[in-house]
Amino acid sequence: MAEFDVFTCTPALTAEHKPAPKAWDKHLRVDIHCHIQCAAADDLARPFANPMAAPIVKFANDATREVNKAQLAGLAHAMTSLDLRLQVMDRGGIDVQVLSPAPSHYYYWADPDLAIEATRLVNDHITEAVATHPGRLAGLGTIPLQHPALAIEEMHRLAKLGLRGFEVGTSVMGRELSDPSLRPIWAKAEELGMLVFVHPLGFTHGDRMTEHYFINTIGNPLESALAVGYLIHDGVLKDHPGLKICVAHGGGYLPGYIGRMDHAFAARSDCGCGLDNPPSHYLGQLYFDSVVYNARELRYLIDTFGAEHVLMGTDYPYDMSEADPVGHVAAAVQDDAEARAVLGGNAARLLGLDYDQLLSRARQT
Repeated sequence: MAEFDVFTCTPALTAEHKPAPKAWDKHLRVDIHCHIQCAAADDLARPFANPMAAPIVKFANDATREVNKAQLAGLAHAMTSLDLRLQVMDRGGIDVQVLSPAPSHYYYWADPDLAIEATRLVNDHITEAVATHPGRLAGLGTIPLQHPALAIEEMHRLAKLGLRGFEVGTSVMGRELSDPSLRPIWAKAEELGMLVFVHPLGFTHGDRMTEHYFINTIGNPLESALAVGYLIHDGVLKDHPGLKICVAHGGGYLPGYIGRMDHAFAARSDCGCGLDNPPSHYLGQLYFDSVVYNARELRYLIDTFGAEHVLMGTDYPYDMSEADPVGHVAAAVQDDAEARAVLGGNAARLLGLDYDQLLSRARQT
């Protein structure tokens, strides 16, 4: 099969995209949502994995599975080649990519030995990529969420490797992210100041989503909404106000309809019992990427939660990626301060990156 063309796979630009002002050259541009594949980890896990277990596969129809199979085969080079990655970054006006594992690297089904070995292969791979291009790449790792003690051990290792946080799925083999067994992980992430990037892999009960790729287009944002709902209502965000969480795809559906939860909180005794504030208060503690494809939706996130809570992302290199992330931001922000924050200032702050140094290094390469 021909190599997947990452320059043409993304959707055509819409009228809502705008050229970035020349004055924006002074702003660092950081992509918070982009993925990388570790072939060694896949090779290790493949003999034990059930490909049909992931909701994105399990609840897809045959047509969607064929499209995904062809896409993933063609994307192999884009997922692994750093040279191609840098070319795409330059084309899209991105100074720094914050690499996160491909969601297929959630080995939450694995036993302790396999889980930690696969996890460390992924994290070492990302660390090596960042070390190869330290001025253009930063990294988020992965942790074996199903084994909390090992997960915390790996979090300390991530910090030593220089990775700035970790990516997680929206549930762990039937356990919600708010499950009591996972509480020590969130406490440790808050203590270490790590960014947690929440990324779904299809809706976990998607029987009605087999057609039209609904398992992604509807399922992914719905899955994120549920995960965040549990984090709010089960008190994780209340108990850990310093926890830094960024939710992929603009946070899913919840940011656009949080008023319904607030109403139930006020009207019913079974909604949010134990919370000191309405659900919207805790939702406001979170951060959201810009991968919503529509300038009006991006503007809504900025108006509702503040420009300081929105980070530019692409979802590179998948076909659901944003083709012109800087133009997408340009169509939504209202002033230079908002542009600086969304384009890269927020990401640098949350990840503890040196804004001026990265800006200087990126523009010299």
